[in-house]
Amino acid sequence: MRIATYNVEWFSALFDDANRLHNDDGWSARYNVTRAQQTAALGVVFQALDADAIMVIEAPDQGSKRSTVAALTAFAEHFDLRANEAVIGFSNDTQQEIALMYDPTVMRVRHDPRGDIAGPQGAIGAPQFDGALRIDLDVDAHEDLVVFSKPPLELAVVTLSGFRFRMIGAHLKSKAPHGARNDAEALRINIANRRKQLAQAIWLRGRIDSDLADGTPLMVLGDLNDGVGLDEFENLFGRSSVEIVMGHGQDQPLFDPHARQALSRRLGAMPTSARFWIRQEKRFLQALLDYIMVTDDIRAKGANWRIWHPLDDPECWNTPALRDALVMASDHFPVTIDLDETL
Repeated sequence: MRIATYNVEWFSALFDDANRLHNDDGWSARYNVTRAQQTAALGVVFQALDADAIMVIEAPDQGSKRSTVAALTAFAEHFDLRANEAVIGFSNDTQQEIALMYDPTVMRVRHDPRGDIAGPQGAIGAPQFDGALRIDLDVDAHEDLVVFSKPPLELAVVTLSGFRFRMIGAHLKSKAPHGARNDAEALRINIANRRKQLAQAIWLRGRIDSDLADGTPLMVLGDLNDGVGLDEFENLFGRSSVEIVMGHGQDQPLFDPHARQALSRRLGAMPTSARFWIRQEKRFLQALLDYIMVTDDIRAKGANWRIWHPLDDPECWNTPALRDALVMASDHFPVTIDLDETL
């Protein structure tokens, strides 16, 4: 069985309000890439993955006029993908949903949110992800309210062979300091936003701990948008959201070999899953942002991870059509885990 996570940059912009692919020469939301070019590139990538399930980060928009599920199933039909059904959880207002595409002949999937229903007034601990968390962000003895701009997607999964496990799709992101009038104000906003992101990671880890207490195999997939050594705020806060979600240093950590490798070294080469153009510096920045973290019982099923990096993965590099498609399709690259669920 192959399961993937893939952040598709502005997937939503490839569909019209009837959830049909534009697939024309109009510009996509990616720089200097048409909608037809990005669509074709994504088709090459999804077909090459041939995954039983793909956690799509930045999935097409869900709203009064648009349907994430309809858009993704239309995409799957267009490219004749096995993973031709889709499910989402709590929608958001960012036009970047979290959704799972899956092969219904291989697994059954349902949205299965857990935690207390907190609503806007919030609750402590790990309430349902569409509510609010009450937590002291800045140690001032005053509780703050934290919400997810993109609520994590909780799924209950059972495979054809009878293997039951849970998935949580996540996209944790610290907002840019929009509206800052000077460097000092930008720093203040950046610190406040990072506090909120770490609070979201603590909230997500609370759900992970409760799932682990139930003894159900668990897989956490997605884009955590920070990591060891990624920016200057790590020194200020001591831990990244990756370390918090993994449970690094705790009794029941999740495992991801790429995150483990990054945690084991501060200098030298590290795996990367995303590539961004830094306009001011006129260069590309590469970073490890995408993960598939699992419990030991899933890892024991012969789990094998792969980052489909067009420049670093030999098979991708030696397959020009796939290599070029990966660069064209998104600024992130897919991460997969292969396992034998019958073990």
